[in-house]
Amino acid sequence: MLKNQGFTLIELIIVVAIIGILAAIAYPSYQDSVRKSRRADAKEVLLEGAQWMERFFTENYRYDQNKASTAISSLFPTNLTASPKDGATKYYDISFNPAATQNAFTLRATPKSTGGQDKDPCGALTLTNTGAKGVLGTGATVANCW
Repeated sequence: MLKNQGFTLIELIIVVAIIGILAAIAYPSYQDSVRKSRRADAKEVLLEGAQWMERFFTENYRYDQNKASTAISSLFPTNLTASPKDGATKYYDISFNPAATQNAFTLRATPKSTGGQDKDPCGALTLTNTGAKGVLGTGATVANCW
């Protein structure tokens, strides 16, 4: 006697349902991991920007302009204005916010909507001349985001 081999429709539906449930759980976790890695790139650029500002202060004795009275915004290296520094797709804009003063600066990494980075709960990241780190996201904490 020959036995039928193969899957029944019910078995196939159950397998598809299980795959769908696993995907529904795994995909948001994957997206969160991607946002965290992009945030890490932004933190790296903020720290590098702060180091650049400290070197600038050492040479010019102020953060807002050089000895020739040229404003810092026109001197800040272009590779430190977005994150990641290389690659075509940028996920964060790096800027002074508020503007640098003679004795202080605050760098801000603002997430862009590219790739859904604006959905990161940490929101914008900040770093000051004193090394104070901050987040501007709703319900986010520095400990969780930095």
